[in-house]
Amino acid sequence: AQDRAFGFYYPDDLEALRAAGAELVPFDTLHDTHLPAVDGLFIGGGFPEEHAAELSANITLRQQLSEHAKSGGPIWAECAGLLYLTRELDGHPMAGVLDAVGRFSPALTLGYRDAISVADSVLFREGERVTGHEFHRSVVVEDRPGRSPAWMWRDSSGRPARHGHVTGGVHASYLHLHPA
Repeated sequence: AQDRAFGFYYPDDLEALRAAGAELVPFDTLHDTHLPAVDGLFIGGGFPEEHAAELSANITLRQQLSEHAKSGGPIWAECAGLLYLTRELDGHPMAGVLDAVGRFSPALTLGYRDAISVADSVLFREGERVTGHEFHRSVVVEDRPGRSPAWMWRDSSGRPARHGHVTGGVHASYLHLHPA
Protein backbone atom coordinates (compact mmCIF):
# COMPACT_ATOMS: atom_id res chain seq x y z
CA ALA A 1 0.00 0.00 0.00
CA GLN A 2 1.56 3.26 -1.07
CA ASP A 3 -0.52 6.43 -1.00
CA ARG A 4 -1.39 9.41 1.22
CA ALA A 5 -2.60 7.12 4.03
CA PHE A 6 0.34 4.68 3.94
CA GLY A 7 3.67 6.19 2.97
CA PHE A 8 6.16 5.38 5.73
CA TYR A 9 8.52 2.64 4.59
CA TYR A 10 12.22 2.24 5.19
CA PRO A 11 13.71 2.30 1.68
CA ASP A 12 15.98 -0.55 2.83
CA ASP A 13 12.91 -2.74 3.50
CA LEU A 14 11.74 -2.26 -0.07
CA GLU A 15 15.25 -2.82 -1.43
CA ALA A 16 15.59 -6.02 0.64
CA LEU A 17 12.31 -7.31 -0.80
CA ARG A 18 13.50 -6.56 -4.34
CA ALA A 19 16.87 -8.20 -3.65
CA ALA A 20 15.02 -11.32 -2.47
CA GLY A 21 13.23 -11.45 -5.84
CA ALA A 22 9.98 -9.66 -5.05
CA GLU A 23 8.32 -7.48 -7.65
CA LEU A 24 6.77 -4.57 -5.77
CA VAL A 25 3.36 -3.50 -7.04
CA PRO A 26 2.14 -0.30 -5.36
CA PHE A 27 -1.59 0.14 -4.85
CA ASP A 28 -3.68 3.02 -3.53
CA THR A 29 -5.98 2.17 -0.61
CA LEU A 30 -7.92 5.37 -1.14
CA HIS A 31 -8.71 5.06 -4.85
CA ASP A 32 -8.00 1.57 -6.21
CA THR A 33 -11.13 -0.55 -6.19
CA HIS A 34 -9.28 -3.88 -6.45
CA LEU A 35 -6.18 -5.35 -4.91
CA PRO A 36 -3.49 -6.04 -7.48
CA ALA A 37 -2.82 -9.69 -8.34
CA VAL A 38 0.01 -10.28 -5.83
CA ASP A 39 1.23 -13.07 -3.58
CA GLY A 40 1.50 -10.90 -0.45
CA LEU A 41 0.80 -7.44 0.94
CA PHE A 42 2.95 -4.92 2.83
CA ILE A 43 0.97 -2.16 4.54
CA GLY A 44 3.34 0.25 6.23
CA GLY A 45 3.12 3.26 8.45
CA GLY A 46 1.35 6.50 7.72
CA PHE A 47 -1.58 8.61 8.72
CA PRO A 48 -4.84 6.63 8.49
CA GLU A 49 -6.47 9.02 10.97
CA GLU A 50 -6.35 11.72 8.32
CA HIS A 51 -7.98 9.42 5.76
CA ALA A 52 -10.22 7.15 7.86
CA ALA A 53 -13.43 8.17 6.07
CA GLU A 54 -11.88 7.59 2.62
CA LEU A 55 -10.36 4.26 3.69
CA SER A 56 -13.72 3.18 5.07
CA ALA A 57 -15.58 4.28 1.93
CA ASN A 58 -13.44 1.97 -0.25
CA ILE A 59 -15.59 -1.03 0.67
CA THR A 60 -14.54 -3.26 -2.23
CA LEU A 61 -10.84 -2.95 -1.45
CA ARG A 62 -11.46 -3.54 2.27
CA GLN A 63 -13.45 -6.69 1.46
CA GLN A 64 -10.74 -7.96 -0.88
CA LEU A 65 -8.11 -7.35 1.79
CA SER A 66 -10.20 -9.36 4.26
CA GLU A 67 -10.64 -12.17 1.72
CA HIS A 68 -6.88 -12.20 1.04
CA ALA A 69 -6.27 -12.66 4.78
CA LYS A 70 -8.99 -15.33 5.16
CA SER A 71 -7.42 -17.33 2.34
CA GLY A 72 -4.08 -17.32 4.19
CA GLY A 73 -2.47 -14.70 1.96
CA PRO A 74 0.56 -13.12 3.63
CA ILE A 75 0.18 -9.62 5.05
CA TRP A 76 2.95 -7.63 6.76
CA ALA A 77 1.33 -4.65 8.50
CA GLU A 78 3.25 -2.05 10.48
CA CYS A 79 1.69 0.67 12.66
CA ALA A 80 -0.86 2.37 10.39
CA GLY A 81 -1.19 -0.95 8.58
CA LEU A 82 -2.14 -2.57 11.89
CA LEU A 83 -4.91 0.01 12.34
CA TYR A 84 -6.20 -0.59 8.80
CA LEU A 85 -6.59 -4.31 9.57
CA THR A 86 -8.81 -3.70 12.64
CA ARG A 87 -12.63 -3.81 12.60
CA GLU A 88 -12.83 -0.03 12.92
CA LEU A 89 -10.75 3.07 13.42
CA ASP A 90 -12.42 5.81 15.47
CA GLY A 91 -15.85 4.59 14.39
CA HIS A 92 -14.98 4.10 10.71
CA PRO A 93 -15.19 0.48 9.47
CA MET A 94 -11.81 -0.90 8.39
CA ALA A 95 -10.78 -4.25 6.85
CA GLY A 96 -11.95 -6.38 9.79
CA VAL A 97 -9.03 -8.79 9.52
CA LEU A 98 -8.20 -8.44 13.23
CA ASP A 99 -10.67 -8.74 16.09
CA ALA A 100 -9.69 -5.34 17.46
CA VAL A 101 -10.61 -1.65 17.31
CA GLY A 102 -8.24 1.26 16.74
CA ARG A 103 -8.57 4.54 18.61
CA PHE A 104 -6.49 7.68 18.43
CA SER A 105 -5.33 9.28 21.65
CA PRO A 106 -3.32 12.32 22.72
CA ALA A 107 -0.64 10.08 24.28
CA LEU A 108 2.48 9.50 22.19
CA THR A 109 4.12 6.09 22.26
CA LEU A 110 7.70 6.44 21.13
CA GLY A 111 10.76 4.30 21.57
CA TYR A 112 13.01 1.51 20.43
CA ARG A 113 12.05 -2.05 21.27
CA ASP A 114 14.19 -5.15 21.66
CA ALA A 115 11.51 -7.67 20.72
CA ILE A 116 11.28 -11.44 20.60
CA SER A 117 8.94 -13.17 18.17
CA VAL A 118 6.32 -15.04 20.22
CA ALA A 119 5.11 -17.33 17.43
CA ASP A 120 6.07 -18.47 13.97
CA SER A 121 4.69 -16.10 11.34
CA VAL A 122 5.11 -15.26 7.67
CA LEU A 123 8.05 -13.04 8.69
CA PHE A 124 9.73 -14.58 11.72
CA ARG A 125 10.29 -17.80 13.59
CA GLU A 126 9.38 -18.08 17.25
CA GLY A 127 12.25 -16.83 19.38
CA GLU A 128 13.85 -14.56 16.75
CA ARG A 129 15.01 -11.20 18.12
CA VAL A 130 14.67 -7.85 16.38
CA THR A 131 15.10 -4.20 17.22
CA GLY A 132 12.44 -1.86 15.94
CA HIS A 133 10.71 1.35 16.87
CA GLU A 134 7.24 2.52 17.79
CA PHE A 135 5.89 5.98 16.99
CA HIS A 136 2.13 6.38 17.30
CA ARG A 137 -0.71 8.25 18.97
CA SER A 138 -3.20 5.42 18.94
CA VAL A 139 -4.17 2.26 20.78
CA VAL A 140 -5.65 -1.02 19.67
CA VAL A 141 -8.41 -2.13 22.04
CA GLU A 142 -11.03 -4.88 22.44
CA ASP A 143 -8.60 -7.63 21.55
CA ARG A 144 -10.17 -11.03 21.91
CA PRO A 145 -8.83 -13.08 24.81
CA GLY A 146 -6.23 -15.64 23.80
CA ARG A 147 -5.08 -13.85 20.67
CA SER A 148 -1.65 -14.77 19.36
CA PRO A 149 0.68 -11.76 19.76
CA ALA A 150 3.54 -11.05 17.38
CA TRP A 151 6.09 -9.79 19.91
CA MET A 152 7.13 -9.74 23.52
CA TRP A 153 9.38 -7.14 25.12
CA ARG A 154 9.88 -5.46 28.46
CA ASP A 155 7.88 -2.28 29.02
CA SER A 156 9.31 0.85 30.65
CA SER A 157 8.82 -0.67 34.12
CA GLY A 158 10.52 -3.94 33.14
CA ARG A 159 7.33 -6.02 32.96
CA PRO A 160 6.83 -8.39 30.00
CA ALA A 161 4.52 -6.87 27.38
CA ARG A 162 2.90 -8.78 24.54
CA HIS A 163 2.13 -6.86 21.41
CA GLY A 164 0.69 -7.18 17.90
CA HIS A 165 -1.12 -9.99 16.13
CA VAL A 166 -0.15 -13.16 14.33
CA THR A 167 -3.04 -15.00 12.73
CA GLY A 168 -2.95 -17.12 9.57
CA GLY A 169 -0.69 -15.29 7.15
CA VAL A 170 -0.99 -11.96 8.99
CA HIS A 171 1.84 -10.38 10.96
CA ALA A 172 0.65 -7.01 12.29
CA SER A 173 2.05 -4.72 14.96
CA TYR A 174 3.06 -1.16 15.76
CA LEU A 175 6.72 -2.16 15.46
CA HIS A 176 8.56 -0.62 12.49
CA LEU A 177 11.34 -2.97 11.44
CA HIS A 178 14.55 -2.39 9.53
CA PRO A 179 16.07 -5.39 7.72
CA ALA A 180 19.58 -4.68 9.02
